[in-house]
Amino acid sequence: MVEVSPQADPPVCRIMDYGKYKYQQAKRASEARKKQVKVEIKEVKMRPKTDDHDFQFKIKHARRFLEEGNKVKLTIMFRGRENAHPDQGLKQLSKAIEALKDIGQVESHPSKMGRFMTMMIGPLKK
Repeated sequence: MVEVSPQADPPVCRIMDYGKYKYQQAKRASEARKKQVKVEIKEVKMRPKTDDHDFQFKIKHARRFLEEGNKVKLTIMFRGRENAHPDQGLKQLSKAIEALKDIGQVESHPSKMGRFMTMMIGPLKK
């Protein structure tokens, strides 16, 4: 005798093979895990002085990641005197937003922490 639904009023019990019941529950749980979508965060790094062709190459990678359903973390790395000009990094990130606006949306706006300026872009909800 196995208690199937203890929350019901009155509680529901059935006479069955308990081992078979546990096996079926485990199979259902594993099927649910297989169908689960796992969203990863992919990172694309560039510098404030990244040239146009290299920038387009990085954006192509970010576009592919978004099409696969992953989130993209865009990172601008500053070195030396570049740290004094965060506006150049913002300009790069705004170009990236323009290039990816048809396929992604900004989840966290650009923020600077130390030598890095980061921003998150997620795929558009359908």
